[in-house]
Amino acid sequence: MRRLLLATAALAATPAAAQDHAAHAQHQPPAAPQQEPAPPPASHGATGQDATQPMDHAAMGHSAAGPGAQAADAPASGPPPRAFEGPEHAADTIYGAAAMAPAREQVARENGGFTTGTIMFDRLEARVAGGEDRYLWDAQGWYGGDYDRLWLKSEGEGAFDGEVESAEMQALWSHAIGPFFDLQGGLRYDLEPDSRAHAVLGLQGLAPYMFEVDAAAFLSDEGDLTARMEAEYDQRITQRLILQPRVEVALAAQDIPDRGIGAGISSVETGLRLRYEFAREFAPYVGVGYEARLGETADRARAAGEDPDRFSLLLGLRAWF
Repeated sequence: MRRLLLATAALAATPAAAQDHAAHAQHQPPAAPQQEPAPPPASHGATGQDATQPMDHAAMGHSAAGPGAQAADAPASGPPPRAFEGPEHAADTIYGAAAMAPAREQVARENGGFTTGTIMFDRLEARVAGGEDRYLWDAQGWYGGDYDRLWLKSEGEGAFDGEVESAEMQALWSHAIGPFFDLQGGLRYDLEPDSRAHAVLGLQGLAPYMFEVDAAAFLSDEGDLTARMEAEYDQRITQRLILQPRVEVALAAQDIPDRGIGAGISSVETGLRLRYEFAREFAPYVGVGYEARLGETADRARAAGEDPDRFSLLLGLRAWF
């Protein structure tokens, strides 16, 4: 009888509980949409193995030691040995060595074997300086290829109403040590103010920002060591009008009394030239220049009754062929 009463009470409570939860559900916000389950991981490469199946790491070549394990050795790089088994010129086996020889000669000429030359008068100018009018020449020429050349250089100056005060010749062998610079070595011979020979070692080429540089050291047959550095830059205003700043510095390792030169930086020469190229090979110019002897060299000039510095109006010609 007792069990019957408990069963009756349980049946009566069930509809009431269901009704109570239904009433609460009317006041609940809508449930968020259920997210779809994430797809299974992708399979590994070309193994064709289903990602849901257990992976055989040994079959795939992966070490079971984890991410810290060493990777398999990479194959050796470079061409295989059989690439060197054929002839030096493979085209000879098809066309014959006689037919290919002219083509190889042409390639050699176009890649450093072609020889040519030029002669340039970089400065042929008059220097007007208030009663001390002077002239100057600076010429050079070369003949050879892209890597090796023979250079000849000459420069000097003097007064219009006097004799040549300085004159020199240089014969140099030049070898390219890079895309923009040549190493030069050879001999220099001074004709004036007295005869003197020098060994020459220098560097000539194109520095960054298109500065043309020529630097050389000279060791005379009397043991005097001197050096000279020149730099110039062509600033194009138009296709034919060019402004060129230029600087030249001379140095000496010791005093050279018979030439009035003191140790250290002996002289500095600067100039600004504006030239007009009627043709690339023919360009007259005008400009201004300043020359100064420094230090002991300037003292020796004053002692000899000379001005250690001066400004000049420059009138000249630049030409080459």
